[in-house]
Amino acid sequence: MTEFLHAVAQSGDFSGSVLAKRLRETRAKNPAAIADTLASRSRRPLLRDDGRLLIVAADHAARGALGVGTNTMAMANRYDLLERLAIALNTPGVDGVLGTPDIIEDLALLGLLDNKIVVGSMNRGGLRGAAFEMDDRYTAYSMRSIVRGGLDFAKLLVRICHEDPATVRTLEETARAVTEAAGERLPIMLEPFRSRWVNGSIVNDLSTDAVIESIAIASALGATSAYSWMKLPVVPNMERVMEATTLPTLLLGGDPSAVPDKVYASWENALGLPGVHGLVVGRTLLYPRDGDVAVAVQTAATLVHGS
Repeated sequence: MTEFLHAVAQSGDFSGSVLAKRLRETRAKNPAAIADTLASRSRRPLLRDDGRLLIVAADHAARGALGVGTNTMAMANRYDLLERLAIALNTPGVDGVLGTPDIIEDLALLGLLDNKIVVGSMNRGGLRGAAFEMDDRYTAYSMRSIVRGGLDFAKLLVRICHEDPATVRTLEETARAVTEAAGERLPIMLEPFRSRWVNGSIVNDLSTDAVIESIAIASALGATSAYSWMKLPVVPNMERVMEATTLPTLLLGGDPSAVPDKVYASWENALGLPGVHGLVVGRTLLYPRDGDVAVAVQTAATLVHGS
């Protein structure tokens, strides 16, 4: 971690730093180093004494979702994204990162994953805005690759659209992934939504009843729920939402364009509910409205773990 921050400070532009050059050269000349680096990283227990987790999410780009607010290409610069992730992962109270293989492997080669919880994102085939968006195929991590890579957690997206027959394929593949994860005794995070087509785009229904329905469907996927976790949005009447499941739950970060104080207040209230173990937040922390990643991440860490 220190080497990364030193490289950024020295270069002023990470893309031109010695460390960035080493990253590119390793990928080109010694790709086997990726697996070796992941295998040798220091590991930690999933939950520590307070039973809480703060995970930074960085799997949006794999679905073509590069925008934040009005900037449709905010996440397009990979070097800028890696700098933001490094700031987040260097903040006390940040437990880990969620990403697709390309992101996770860059972070591993940069030495940023020691003693962090690494969550592998699995189904990213339902590209944002595509005609086939509800056919959310497993195009990133497989369960085998997560286990082989020594990752700590799996994550998948379960969007349920009653009007789109492609949903059933996603449900079937998701059930298989949940069963495989349990066979490996690996925790797996399910992110369910009731979704619908609106003017050619998929919109997630964030009403309380819709979230509760999505929990009921997702919780039953697979041959056992022993290793299943929920990843849920913060919506009105979260007390009712959390009464719908006994599974350990992490909360979604929400709309990155929303007023920060209101977002933080909603997190704080929901974090106090039984069964909630923390947050999984991406763009809200990595691309805050005021540009100060360190402050945004520290605020979230304090909400999750205390001062």
